Amino acid sequence: MNWPSVGVVIPTRNRPELVRRSIEAVRAQRYPGELKIVVVYDQTEPDYLLADAEDVPVLVLTNWRPAGLAGARNTGVLALDTELVAFCDDDDRWLPDKLRRQVAALLAEPDAEFATCAIEVEFEGHTTPRLAQRSRVTVEDLARSRMAMLHSSSFLIRREALAEDAIGLVAEDAPGSQNEDWDLLLRAARRTPIVHVDEPLVQVLWGRSSHYAYEYATKISSLRWMMQRHPEISGCRPGAARVYGQLACWSAATGNRSQAWQFSKEAVRANWKEPRTAIALAAMTGAVKVENVLSALHKRGRGI
Repeated sequence: MNWPSVGVVIPTRNRPELVRRSIEAVRAQRYPGELKIVVVYDQTEPDYLLADAEDVPVLVLTNWRPAGLAGARNTGVLALDTELVAFCDDDDRWLPDKLRRQVAALLAEPDAEFATCAIEVEFEGHTTPRLAQRSRVTVEDLARSRMAMLHSSSFLIRREALAEDAIGLVAEDAPGSQNEDWDLLLRAARRTPIVHVDEPLVQVLWGRSSHYAYEYATKISSLRWMMQRHPEISGCRPGAARVYGQLACWSAATGNRSQAWQFSKEAVRANWKEPRTAIALAAMTGAVKVENVLSALHKRGRGI
């Protein structure tokens, strides 16, 4: 097989030990083709000592696009000349066969532009595999569910598909650079189904290391942004109910009971079985705290 060149974009901010761990995991890939890494520092001073021209070269850059995760990823994408582009967050690790397995799956589908793989969630010593139970992912799948196992650290994309007249770059107007990964998946799936390798080939670290774990106001604005941007979500009753249920939970977590109640009603209208509505209502009454529910779900590799 003629293995294509792959460029790996690792955005980072104030996590020096974790980013080194991510870089080493990428360099340990059993991949026969050319491989290079671009580490993009966002809103922090870069560590140029990470730059390396040996073996798998590492380029260190400062984010020159809008501040945030989306801008940092796009800075890395635009610095690359490789045939394929992959993303890896600075607190995640690839397993050694991740890239080889994904590239083989992508090349087996000549029309495919985007590939993902399943993940293992690490949270407080617990490791939980998250599988999709499918090898193709469509717009309908992504409107019904965010499909958290399609994590950004598993994204592998044909670089030419990230052009403006194709999928396009990562959305830099996503509030707080949240849900920009779900947005990119939906845009990609509109063009052609996403190829998915349903093996946990990425270890994803959840918890307080995340820059966004408890930014509830940003979670709310980014979900509303998604609803406006993707009518497929509103057009799918279970998918709409899921998002309204999340909005109700995040509103309850901020103490905005009126807004939480309104979103809860929208969730029930779309799907009265939506379980997030019950969480939001319990949080509104003070019976539970959203943070405690999140912690319990994270131990099972799940989120709200």
